[in-house]
Amino acid sequence: MSSVVSRSRTDPGPKADPSPGTASAPNLDPDVVDGFSDEWTRFDQSKLREKELRQQFDQYFDGFPWDALPRDALVFDAGCGTGRWAKLVAPRVGRLHCVDPGEGTLAAARRNLAGLSNCEFHLASVGNLPFDDESMDMGYSLGVLHHVPDPAAGLRACVRTLKRGAPFALYIYYAFDNRPPLFRAIWRVADLGRRFISRLPFPLRYGITQPIALFVYWPLARLSLLLERLGLDVAAFPLSGYRHRSFYSMRTDALDRFGTRLERRFTRDEIRRMMEDAGLERIRFSDEIPHWCAHGFRA
Repeated sequence: MSSVVSRSRTDPGPKADPSPGTASAPNLDPDVVDGFSDEWTRFDQSKLREKELRQQFDQYFDGFPWDALPRDALVFDAGCGTGRWAKLVAPRVGRLHCVDPGEGTLAAARRNLAGLSNCEFHLASVGNLPFDDESMDMGYSLGVLHHVPDPAAGLRACVRTLKRGAPFALYIYYAFDNRPPLFRAIWRVADLGRRFISRLPFPLRYGITQPIALFVYWPLARLSLLLERLGLDVAAFPLSGYRHRSFYSMRTDALDRFGTRLERRFTRDEIRRMMEDAGLERIRFSDEIPHWCAHGFRA
């Protein structure tokens, strides 16, 4: 491993707990990092049902070329969170490097992935990835780069670590560019609430967002499920993407969406340009929820 992975100050060796030095690394917002550490401590995803986890995993990696990876692929997860995606990626690859700038978040990932011997953990941000350029066979960053100050720079940093021709999977919040005007108007109103709630102390953020999950997410999701069973197209219905998800996921995402200070959204065309500018080609988007999931290959 030492021939391809350069040790950072925060990663003194295999399986060692890194020191907290990278918490102030470039291209991160400390308040956002702390917020996610609080969130993932409360919702470490250990209660997420296996079937639901696999369904979400298949959506994020829709069409991903797993068969193209070498048998002992070196892979990194940029912003691993609690390790829920890493849990399903690790059995497919040789070595998986889980990277996150939050100490509490990384601790949750270590607990959740304790049964997997091929995972290593790095306390670092996308602005300070502890890998050599062109050393990785694959990388992915799901639901992360829209929460950093410079998403484009974060993507470029990720792509630099890929070998030529290696694939990268990406999920960035969409700007509702495939939604009708009314849908976007509803989001703008909800975003005003996010801007206020996200600046409150964590106990208040948690206390406010859980009723939002109960009285907004759950009714709309279950109504869309009912309408779907009646034969109606619910693709444009607010929160229809949660119609097959558990209340646990709704609680988690309500805190995520309304409790995070820094959030950027991009159209499909903007994401494509960002990926191309970072050095990715053969870019493919999934048309399924969540939007926008994409993957490309290092040029």
